[in-house]
Order: sequence, then structure tokens, then C-alpha cells
Amino acid sequence: MSARVRTCLMLPGKAEEAVAFYVSVVPDSRVEGGFSATPGAPPIIIDFTLAGTPYQALNAGLDAAFTEAASISVLCRDQAELDRLWDALLAGGGAPIECGWLRDRFGLCWQLVPEAMPRLMAQADAAAAQRVMAAMMGMVKLDVAKLEAAFRGD
Repeated sequence: MSARVRTCLMLPGKAEEAVAFYVSVVPDSRVEGGFSATPGAPPIIIDFTLAGTPYQALNAGLDAAFTEAASISVLCRDQAELDRLWDALLAGGGAPIECGWLRDRFGLCWQLVPEAMPRLMAQADAAAAQRVMAAMMGMVKLDVAKLEAAFRGD
């Protein structure tokens, strides 16, 4: 475990399944290791990275629900990557929320943001940025072409 600080996700009884799913969906991700209380028992802690960001899954503890107060935000290169992640994270019982947010089948919230979004919002043209924000507020899954059209005023 190289990172001193990691976000810990409490997933009692589901940590192995969730971690395997997350590292299979997010590119450049991997399981780093873990440990069990007794040999041959399921791991209590699983260390993993998602696109280089360290996390830890706790396979014990309270069966506490995740809320929108904390989410994993993924900056997607383009619409194709956003669509692929969106579909994968919704598979098996996830639910879309709004404005690029969704809840996966384990209850964890994700925010999928196209790389274009911060670029469009950071422009000096405040009216264009407001149009982009208004367009985003009307979307469930973010659509890069529609965000760019809103920026242009189309």
C-alpha cells in the first residue's frame, strides 16, 4: 500500500465483487492487495486503484448506505468513454440520477463528467457558461454535443 491516504468504501459481504467490478470498468485500474483475519477467509480489506486513485474496500462493518454526499467523479475523455462507463455502471441494478450522476448496483454514486465540461465552463464568456450549465441541468446522462451546442448558442 503506497498511498498514505485512501478513501475507504464499506461494502460488507460485497467488497470482493464490487472491487472486481470497479477495476474491470474503469481503465488503468487494479487490485493492489488485501488481507484476511484468517487464512482462506474472505479479505477484510482490499486495496485497489481506479485510474491511479487509491481506494480501500472494507468487507466488514455496518451495512451503511452510500449517499450522494460522497461520489466517485470520473473525467471521461469523450462521449464514447462516458457512454461505456454509464452503461457498465448501470448494469445489474444501477439507477440514473441527474446531471451526469448515477448510483451503481452496490449503491455507490458516480459522477461521469466529459473533459469538455470544465473547458466549456471555464471560458470568459459568462453567458455561454450559463447556457452550458442550463443544458447540463436538463440532462440525466451528459451529452457532449448538446453541451457544446449550448455553449455556441445553437
